This record gives sequence, structure tokens and C-alpha cells, in this order.
Amino acid sequence: MGLLTGLLMLPLAPVRGVIWVAEKVDEAADRELHDPGVVRAQLLALNQELEDGHISLEEFEREEERLLDRLHAARVRPAPNHRR
Repeated sequence: MGLLTGLLMLPLAPVRGVIWVAEKVDEAADRELHDPGVVRAQLLALNQELEDGHISLEEFEREEERLLDRLHAARVRPAPNHRR
């Protein structure tokens, strides 16, 4: 990048920084959403909530199905494309 181009692009530096941060947050959220370990931990916590009487059986079954769907999707999901 030349000096003139660098000077002209300087006002966009904060925007590029915000975009970079947003991409990193998105990647972290995606990893957590599809991490089988996180989903298993949520299933254990859900089971504990049922045993402690904090949720009904219907709520447990509904949430368990959602978490099991996420766990299944994480297992069959192709590896993420890493840009750059």
C-alpha cells in the first residue's frame, strides 16, 4: 500500500477494526454454538434443573430435543471455512 493510498484509507481504519472484531465474535459464537462439549454441558445442566424441580417434564423434553438437534448438527456439520 502506497503512502497516498494509506492516507486516503486512514479514515476507514476504525470501520475495518469494527468489522474485524465483529468477525471474531461471530467465529467464537459459531464455535460455541456447535461445540459438542458445550451442548453436552447444557444437557447435564438441563437434567439437573429437571431433577431439582425447576422445570417441568414438558419443558425438559422440549429443550432436550433442541439441544440434541444441535448436538447432531455439530457432528454432521462440515469443518468451517477459514477465510484469509
